Amino acid sequence: MTLTNEKVRVAHISDLEPLIGKKVIVGDTQIGLFLTEEGNIRAINNVCPHKQGPLSEGTVSGDYVYCPLHDQKIDLSTGQVQEPDEGCVATYPVEVVDGDIYVCL
Repeated sequence: MTLTNEKVRVAHISDLEPLIGKKVIVGDTQIGLFLTEEGNIRAINNVCPHKQGPLSEGTVSGDYVYCPLHDQKIDLSTGQVQEPDEGCVATYPVEVVDGDIYVCL
């Protein structure tokens, strides 16, 4: 996979609610956007590595999202699935400019 370092506008800050994921699609990539309790915006691949569950529909707690299908706990900062489960999802840098949210691919 070639990284393009492309910055794509995906949403506005007003589109996000704390602890509620939002699915956005860029090309053929599903991305889950999350606004944490601390006000940080995180972007990860929206597909759980275990059973391809939609992570944007999962429960958010702190800096983690729980897959809605099998409750795998995934770190929103690193994409790492927490033990005893294994795996990881891609994470994407996020920039906010004048309220617009950009994801760097």
